[in-house]
Amino acid sequence: MTDVKIFDNDTEAGKYAFDLIKQGMDNGAKVLGLATGSTPVTMYKAMVNSDVDFSNMTSINLDEYVGLAPDNDQSYRYFMQSNLFDKKPFKETFVPNGLAKDPEEETTRYNKVIADHPIDIQVLGIGRNGHIGFNEPGSPFDAETRKVPLTQSTIDANARFFASEDDVPRYAYSMGIGSILKSKKILLLAFGENKADAVKKMIEGPVTNDVPASALQKHSDVVVILDKAAASKLSKK
Repeated sequence: MTDVKIFDNDTEAGKYAFDLIKQGMDNGAKVLGLATGSTPVTMYKAMVNSDVDFSNMTSINLDEYVGLAPDNDQSYRYFMQSNLFDKKPFKETFVPNGLAKDPEEETTRYNKVIADHPIDIQVLGIGRNGHIGFNEPGSPFDAETRKVPLTQSTIDANARFFASEDDVPRYAYSMGIGSILKSKKILLLAFGENKADAVKKMIEGPVTNDVPASALQKHSDVVVILDKAAASKLSKK
């Protein structure tokens, strides 16, 4: 069942998402699935500014660019360290290894990490084309972690973070939709008018591989956390 919560701004929304994580931890959650990008930053700020201790928690990140070292300031490992882990240490933190020599070996390793640490609460953002993680349109709903090519629209969206478009990675390791759907609870955050179409299709459209996030309609416990702009095209508010 999808529960939609709408807030005036992303700061309030991020605090609410953290409140749900805190409740989950109080009820025994031990493993968080985490996302990168600008969307979860307000949630991470709320986590950092809290007095909650995460030293018994495990985190598993959704994805990582292929070819970027952990200390590259555009890598997702670097993002997680600077936004959360350096300030709030976790017991264990897992992010795919962007420099792995053997992609098949790396995806096998990561799928075992997920199997060994079932995710209690998975945090997601959503791309303008409806992607979750780097599961672009057309991704199978039963996929596990794999190496995926990035679409041109995702490359274009990411180009602002790099010196030139030539520097933008073309591939990523991404947790698959099948792995995401195994999480016990899912929190999807979306902010801004440019996400409104994707949000509407995810919640009110048909379940289709053309909109990867629509797979969340098949999950029993999803909370969609929006600001007013991202919720602006929903017919039921």
